[in-house]
Amino acid sequence: MSDALSADAVHLGLDLGTQSARAVAVDGTGRLLAAASRTVTGHRDGPRHEQDPEQWWSALAGACREALTGIDPARVRGLAVDATSGTILLADAGGRPLTPGLMYDDGRARAYTDRVNATGSRVWRELGYRTMQPSWALPKLLWLLDNTDFPDARLLHQADLITWRLAGRQVASDASHALKTGYHLTDERWPDAELAALGVPSGLLPRVARPGTVIGTVCGEAAATTGIPTGTPIVAGMTDGCAAQIGAGALTAGAWNSVLGTTLVFKGASPHLVRDPGGVVYCHRGPGGTWLPGGASSSGAGVLTRRFPGADLDTLTARAAATGSTAVAYPLVGAGGERFPFHAPGATPFVLGDVSGDAEAFHACLLGVACVERLCFDYLDHIGAPVTGPLTLTGGGARNRYWSQLRADVLGRPAGLPEHAESATGMAVLAATASGATLEEAAAGMVRVREELTPDPSRTARLTPVYLDFVDELTRRGWLDRSVAAHARGKAEQ
Repeated sequence: MSDALSADAVHLGLDLGTQSARAVAVDGTGRLLAAASRTVTGHRDGPRHEQDPEQWWSALAGACREALTGIDPARVRGLAVDATSGTILLADAGGRPLTPGLMYDDGRARAYTDRVNATGSRVWRELGYRTMQPSWALPKLLWLLDNTDFPDARLLHQADLITWRLAGRQVASDASHALKTGYHLTDERWPDAELAALGVPSGLLPRVARPGTVIGTVCGEAAATTGIPTGTPIVAGMTDGCAAQIGAGALTAGAWNSVLGTTLVFKGASPHLVRDPGGVVYCHRGPGGTWLPGGASSSGAGVLTRRFPGADLDTLTARAAATGSTAVAYPLVGAGGERFPFHAPGATPFVLGDVSGDAEAFHACLLGVACVERLCFDYLDHIGAPVTGPLTLTGGGARNRYWSQLRADVLGRPAGLPEHAESATGMAVLAATASGATLEEAAAGMVRVREELTPDPSRTARLTPVYLDFVDELTRRGWLDRSVAAHARGKAEQ
């Protein structure tokens, strides 16, 4: 019998985020043994956002060395890596970067999306997301091919650079990171004809494996650099949003994890591929036969940083809670419009209701995020995604207790707050599968919920008309389809 879920086993989760690289060591019962992080930096210039790939490796190696200090190497059973979705680079045959890393939100490839979507339309429809956005990996790959001259280059997703360095050779990419490069998730292959028509050389692309597959082992050189024992199994990982979903244990059909960070990201579990006529929801293929539908909003907690720079958010939250205000601010973070739960490039912030002073303005932002979140669920239900399973709230915004309760009240459904839900923890749970546990078994044994929030029915009843007014305003402005608004109203009246 495997000891994967015992206190003796140690599983490593490695996470490459936008601002840091993080490593955690978690035992088989879910106890966090150690965690360490290192800062990574990038460069922004208009729509461009780049990072130095060598910094990813050095930062993650340093975090691993610190996290493993004092842990018996014989206890380490496996590791998995997550990274940002759609971040890519070109590398040479030895795995050395030839270009900067084009980050997940780099928008330089806008001029390529029409060609990508016309050429791949059949495949993109089959996979349910219908169209690619400029920040997706495939349009950015075409930009790289047109603006560099590296005839023998290899495409690497962000996590691929790390697994190559860990194994000492190129290993398979995972299907989760490959999704935004056009990987055919149902046929489990690259769509060769479409990619060839776009001018993508077949030798450029990596082999691909399902998440949870053991793709290699840690080599001696990497062991000396990272402190990870030689021979440790490397498990194919997932993108950061999917990793956070695993860390929250949201893996049963209809379960959802709502990650409130700079923006709001939804990740759920479905027994079937969810196809979205609006093209704002797309599915990852989970380990086994499951599908993981999700979407990423352009709204979220980043609005607080932008509108209240330097504020004491705990104090402001207490003042906001005392106002009783029901004004709603549409909490867009940037200037690029909205991408989920509807696609509206021209969307701009607005406020419904009277706002007086910082406390009420702050509360309007908190309530606005909760309203967007409820609309996400209504949209998902509208397109046939299962939504009635358990809900977990994670991300930096979930640390605000009042805000989390407000979100549960607006949604009118219970919500769990996991103890250690983060992308790195999710990768530690996935790494446990290298020792023989299924992902569901690993999540059940390792994910701990620290608090369950119960909605206040009277507050839900008071806030539902506020939510419907918000939906009506989005519809009036022409951003939200009337059929979606009608579905939201019908759900509210049930």
